[in-house]
Amino acid sequence: MLKSIWAVVAGFLAVVVLSVVTDTLLEKFGVFPPVTNPGAYVTWMLALALVYRSLYTILGGYVTAALAPMNPMKHIYVSMVLGAIGGVGGAVAGWHLGNHWYPVALAVSGPVFVWVGGKLKK
Repeated sequence: MLKSIWAVVAGFLAVVVLSVVTDTLLEKFGVFPPVTNPGAYVTWMLALALVYRSLYTILGGYVTAALAPMNPMKHIYVSMVLGAIGGVGGAVAGWHLGNHWYPVALAVSGPVFVWVGGKLKK
């Protein structure tokens, strides 16, 4: 059971850590505005973030499937459900920031890309 939990958590951590590190680097090099000024993000910045986060989500699905002790796609389905719940929660929490397409795109595409990562491993 612990190996199964770890597989899902490790996939999630891969996505989060890579996303935060990339965000931080892009902010440090002046590509993105400071995180304290979310209203300064324009469409191309959000599109760029969507692209790399999508790639990281595929990697997260791959990691989950690779670490699953058995039935990797069952682990992927759990990750998909948890990701969808988190994506909807994030969209609701960030709705007031504007650019509604971005959190909706993350919420909708996240589970799909987790599945793609799982299928790539399988």
